[in-house]
Amino acid sequence: MFLHWILEREELTYLDILLPAVIVVFIIAAGVVLLTQQFRKNLYRQLLRQEELKNQQQLDLMRAGIQAQEQERRRIARDMHDELGATLSITRMHLLQVEKKYGGQNDGLMAELLNIRGLTETSLENMRQLSHRLMPPQLESFGLVKTLEALAQQLNRSGQVKLRLQCPENIPTLDWTVSLTLYRIISELINNTLKHAAADTINIEILIHGDSMQVNYSDNGRGLPEHPNFKGLGLRSVEGRVKSVGGVFTLAKGPQPGFAATIMLSLAL
Repeated sequence: MFLHWILEREELTYLDILLPAVIVVFIIAAGVVLLTQQFRKNLYRQLLRQEELKNQQQLDLMRAGIQAQEQERRRIARDMHDELGATLSITRMHLLQVEKKYGGQNDGLMAELLNIRGLTETSLENMRQLSHRLMPPQLESFGLVKTLEALAQQLNRSGQVKLRLQCPENIPTLDWTVSLTLYRIISELINNTLKHAAADTINIEILIHGDSMQVNYSDNGRGLPEHPNFKGLGLRSVEGRVKSVGGVFTLAKGPQPGFAATIMLSLAL
């Protein structure tokens, strides 16, 4: 009996020593695991933050580049309108005076004067159109919708393509940067359709969802190449402009074979 009691006492003593040691080891191991997890979380957050900063820097550079480009467009458009336009208008006026004074004296001279005046008037009209494409004056005066309506009328008169524009009657007043960016985007999409799609119909739909705007664009042309990730220079330019105002550009499944895209952006800027 006494020997049995001694053996049990020795076992209890070992357990008394071993159990705290196991607990300490477990606590240390758990602490190491928790510290490792916390380190990984902090590292992951740091990497995310660095990626966010990198993306923000890229976005800021993109915005700065687009703003610089638009400022240069505005300067060129203003110079063309104020200087070159004035010079061509004065040249046309002088030609009219020369026609009245000397044109009746010589039929050959009159024909040459009429030809020169025609070339001057054509140059003046081309200059005006180019100036308006660089910086459409009606956009600042009348807003995006009226400018798109004027663009639709111009295209429809050409007979090259039928442009259908659908938009709400009361669109909130847009920030100038947003209006200009959307105008550039839609113009680029139309330009791509006219150049590459061989389409005869373009549909543009503008929808307002609370503080968000949705622009649906589609045509009935030949569509994009079969490659699922294909994005040409024009589409990459459009995507960059959409991102510059915090929007999302998505290629959608449109009429077959056709092309369709959706632009979503927030109006709460």
